[in-house]
Amino acid sequence: MRQTKAFMEFLDEYQQIIAKAIQKYTFKDKPEELYSPMNYIISHGGKRLRPIMVLMGNDLFGGDQEKAIKPALAIEFFHNFTLIHDDIMDEAPLRRNKPTIHTLHGVNVGILSGDGLLLKAYKFFEDLEPELYKACVRIFTHTGLLLCEGQQYDINFETQADVTFDDYIRMITYKTGVLSASSFEIGAVIAGANFKDAKNLFNFGKHVGIAFQIMDDYLDVYGDMEQFGKKHAGDIYENKKTVLYHYALQNATPEERDELQYWYAKKTDNIDKIYGVEKIFRRTKVEEKVLHLIQKHNYIAQEFLAKIDVPAERKKPFIELANYLLKREN
Repeated sequence: MRQTKAFMEFLDEYQQIIAKAIQKYTFKDKPEELYSPMNYIISHGGKRLRPIMVLMGNDLFGGDQEKAIKPALAIEFFHNFTLIHDDIMDEAPLRRNKPTIHTLHGVNVGILSGDGLLLKAYKFFEDLEPELYKACVRIFTHTGLLLCEGQQYDINFETQADVTFDDYIRMITYKTGVLSASSFEIGAVIAGANFKDAKNLFNFGKHVGIAFQIMDDYLDVYGDMEQFGKKHAGDIYENKKTVLYHYALQNATPEERDELQYWYAKKTDNIDKIYGVEKIFRRTKVEEKVLHLIQKHNYIAQEFLAKIDVPAERKKPFIELANYLLKREN
């Protein structure tokens, strides 16, 4: 499904609002060695979808957009904090086709600049009135803790032999789904949405986020790496037991299962590992199974969206956003 011109203009308008706000809050503090890397990753911000989700959640319920802009930046700064630390843990050389911060400045600066972004994120909630501040920071902090739990599960799974499909779904829900969900929810809460509607929007975002992460795992193997901006098959190198691994394991012959487990028991850059694993993925038809699962979570997301008590016309951008996220090439 091609995106409509109206939706792309809609998205572009939000991106410009976020870009203008980020420019306004560019760090000019000292020491430059700390703040320059923070500006670097924020300036290469990709599509900035999560702060856009805050604004969309706010606008869905007729909220004051100005009131939501700084909380939207909080989400963007927090997201980039997680990316800096993820890249350090994964020893990733590239992020958005640019050298990662730890590659340019070293691990110590990467850790400090990530921490700085997290603390600056909290400051963006300070203008909210006390009860709203308390509600938003509660959501934000809980989200951060779940994300850390998800990241730890992800690390555990690299060496844990008995990772189940449900374990994987829980991990990506915590690591990716809840940040999209909470972005929408914070926007809704700022607009004064009732609890039921805010939670339905949260669940819409959660399932879109799960589908988005599954698509990310899919693109790690099947995407155009030049556009995707990451190392091809990086998850296989890192022994990440993604949905592709689980579907392959479920549908493999005993010999293929042994081979998969052999390769995922060792961390190596051996090209034979990539070739061997991808061959099993092809034979077990992993690609079509993963694409079906993505659409399943998109369908669940749409069901939650349908429950929200606002006119259907105002929900259309959310449907188009989900389709946009799940049919991306990078």
